[in-house]
Amino acid sequence: MVKALSTQCENIEGLHYEIIVADDGSSNEHTRIVNKEILELDNIQYIIRKSNVGRAAIRNFLAKEAQYKWLLFIDSDMSVDNDEFILKYLEQDDKFDVIYGGYSLAFGDSSNLRYIYEKNAEKAHVASKRKCHSYLDLHTANLLISREVILSIPFDERIKNYGYEDVLLGKKLKENNIEILHIDNQLTLDNYESNEDYLEKTKEGLHTLKVFSNELHGYSRLLTIAERLSRYHQRWIIKLFWKISQKHLERKLISKKPSLFTYTIYKLGYFISIF
Repeated sequence: MVKALSTQCENIEGLHYEIIVADDGSSNEHTRIVNKEILELDNIQYIIRKSNVGRAAIRNFLAKEAQYKWLLFIDSDMSVDNDEFILKYLEQDDKFDVIYGGYSLAFGDSSNLRYIYEKNAEKAHVASKRKCHSYLDLHTANLLISREVILSIPFDERIKNYGYEDVLLGKKLKENNIEILHIDNQLTLDNYESNEDYLEKTKEGLHTLKVFSNELHGYSRLLTIAERLSRYHQRWIIKLFWKISQKHLERKLISKKPSLFTYTIYKLGYFISIF
């Protein structure tokens, strides 16, 4: 991905750019060795952090390290398949301080939980759909934002674990009347973690949702359902079901035939059990 971005930038006459890659405390030595190869490219910084500070803090760190007006945040599980990806961002109206390009999906396997979840939501990833929920449908996987904005409205570093740092950023942008331009300039998600890893990531995200539930009111459908169940004193039903079914649901989700229905029920049960 870094090589593809570098090639595109080099081919745009007069473009001043830098690419900063941050290793946020990775313990995978092979990844570090491979990543060091990108230092052979021009205008590249590769920064290795000793410890993992979290998705919010590492993005704020990158914003402070950057020297130019615009920042393009890209996640490591994305790839560049569009030869005019950078050029399309440059062509956008600079009256917008935040532009989100979205993402598409590489081919995956129906036995992979992450893939079938993303595939089910794929139609909602296009700009025409995202515009309907502009501040809710914002992800840092492919986000162009002015450095001035992110330094004045940084990612919330209280979030140390996975999930919702982008949602809280969207909320802060709305509160500050900063408009988001949604366009179709997708990167491709091409790295689907194992079902076990995705389930652990899901649980981590649900704990983040619980911790920040007051601030995320109105920004999570699952939270809205949980609040409604509490209001009508119905949580006990879900908790009883969860106590009986948790292990069975987990076995189904890490199997070769996971289902989205099971995944939805699992998330509700898990969240209610900690809410």
